[in-house]
Amino acid sequence: MTRLSVEMLAADTVQPITSAGHAQLGIAVLAGIAVIVFLITKFKLHAFLALTIGSLVLGAVAGAPLDKAIVSFTTGLGSTVAGVGVLIALGAILGKLLADSGGADQIVDTILAKAGGRAMPWAMVLIASVIGLPLFFEVGIVLLIPVVLMVARRGNYSLMRIGIPALAGLSVMHGLIPPHPGPLVAIDAVKANLGVTLALGIVVAIPTVIIAGPLFSKVAARWVDVQAPDRMIPERASESLERRPGFGATLATVLLPVVLMLAKALVDIVIDDPANMTQRVFDVVGSPLIALLAAVIVGFFTLGRPAGFTKGRLQQTVEKGLMPIAGILLIVGAGGGFKQTLIDCGVGQMILDISKDWSIPALLLAWLIAVAIRLATGSATVATVSAAGLVAPLAADMSTTHTALLVLAIGAGSLFFSHVNDAGFWLVKEYFGLSVGQTVKTWSVMET
Repeated sequence: MTRLSVEMLAADTVQPITSAGHAQLGIAVLAGIAVIVFLITKFKLHAFLALTIGSLVLGAVAGAPLDKAIVSFTTGLGSTVAGVGVLIALGAILGKLLADSGGADQIVDTILAKAGGRAMPWAMVLIASVIGLPLFFEVGIVLLIPVVLMVARRGNYSLMRIGIPALAGLSVMHGLIPPHPGPLVAIDAVKANLGVTLALGIVVAIPTVIIAGPLFSKVAARWVDVQAPDRMIPERASESLERRPGFGATLATVLLPVVLMLAKALVDIVIDDPANMTQRVFDVVGSPLIALLAAVIVGFFTLGRPAGFTKGRLQQTVEKGLMPIAGILLIVGAGGGFKQTLIDCGVGQMILDISKDWSIPALLLAWLIAVAIRLATGSATVATVSAAGLVAPLAADMSTTHTALLVLAIGAGSLFFSHVNDAGFWLVKEYFGLSVGQTVKTWSVMET
């Protein structure tokens, strides 16, 4: 078993903070989600406050001691901000650097020149799929958002027409294609063949991303006709700049984290020995934090220097890049806190207990378990690890092909209908400037 899957399994095996029965837990989940949606839609309460109150309501209805419910929420908030917050911050700095130096203009102008009109959604899904292969979803988002928003604004496209294909490309990679961490964990758990799973994953991913991306974006754009939010769009680089970075240098800077993380994933597959020095080196340089940090530092030279930035100007760019993301960090962190409260109350274990008595085909069972845990906890990782562990015994008598399909069924179920208990839901909502209802009609439906 890879170290990644061991860490995830360890994180998933928690002692419930309540002894509530399944019916009470089910009511608690519905009550917590209902309170969050009601406070946001009816009273226009800030999502951070609504998620905090909803988490406490969930714990109270589930019969958890208030002090333990608070600990669960703050632990989830802290771990989410620690894991995702730094990535969002680094991504914001890189995005601001791209914008101020003219690098983002260079990428956007090139994309608009090469793929205008009807081809643009297809170009965005291709770009997102390439970038999203080795990246965690949150990292892909922070790398793509500046380009998505600027393409939508400059090309006068509906934000959904451009944004949905990009999100679809990232999500499909996240759920179906190794060497992404999620599919790798499931492959390891059910002892599937990596090559066969990769081949079948690509076969499944192509029609999936076409339907969920460019095709569904036409419908999403009619349902939610919004423009890119002004507060999140990087300003066009000053016309006073003598020159801007070349397309090649800019693209290389953006793709640097992708290359580093993909290299780490491939080394983990080939070597898979925690004591090996090569793997330890790549574990460091290919971690999301180091990969994005390296891109920011490299960007100072490949983007800032050609634009004539002084040290003071670089410092100013970093400060301005960090300013707009404070609210996003708190909302995403609170989403993680709500998810952790769900898990600590035993909702994930409840789904596993109930599913043991289901007498249905193995592939459908794996998918349903992953869907149920995803809906209940909001975590694709918890859904993947839990479902893979539960159905692993069924894979013993399966053929190589069916074992690979079992992995894909789990991956597909783990992405099903992201909603208010998923930090990714709030990330998309805030970046795209949507309401809760608009996010459900676009992002949630696209995930489904």
